[in-house]
Amino acid sequence: MHTRTTPSRHPPPRRARRAGVGGGRIRGPRGGLSTERGSGTIQLVVLMPLLFMLLFAGVQGAMFYHARSVAIAAAQEGARAAAAQTGTTGDGHTAAAAFLQSAGGEDVLRGATVQVTRTATTATARVSGTIQSVIPGWSPTVSSQVAVPVERIT
Repeated sequence: MHTRTTPSRHPPPRRARRAGVGGGRIRGPRGGLSTERGSGTIQLVVLMPLLFMLLFAGVQGAMFYHARSVAIAAAQEGARAAAAQTGTTGDGHTAAAAFLQSAGGEDVLRGATVQVTRTATTATARVSGTIQSVIPGWSPTVSSQVAVPVERIT
């Protein structure tokens, strides 16, 4: 009598690993032990400061651009108010200071100064200040000057 055995669908059982032979260590491509243990941690330690530096540079650039836009708009408002037919340098200063305050005040431009001059033909407003910095020890300044012709009845 000849009996036929059917192949099993289950893989054969694994042998238990003995401690000391391989011991869970990673083998390199040539069969020796790998020397790259901990390299991921070293790469992370090297790359994370670089990543944070790029992130902070991007944030600082955005803050500089925003502060510059606010300074330009405040100078335009001040020059426009001073250039009105009955406008004075005081009107220009008040308008520029009010715009700076409504746009964020000291959070956008620290120590902002507004200078307005008016001649018979031109009104000029200059707004400058420093911006907040996410990079320690560095405080960039922003300055904007706008000149517009004075309104006259001809």
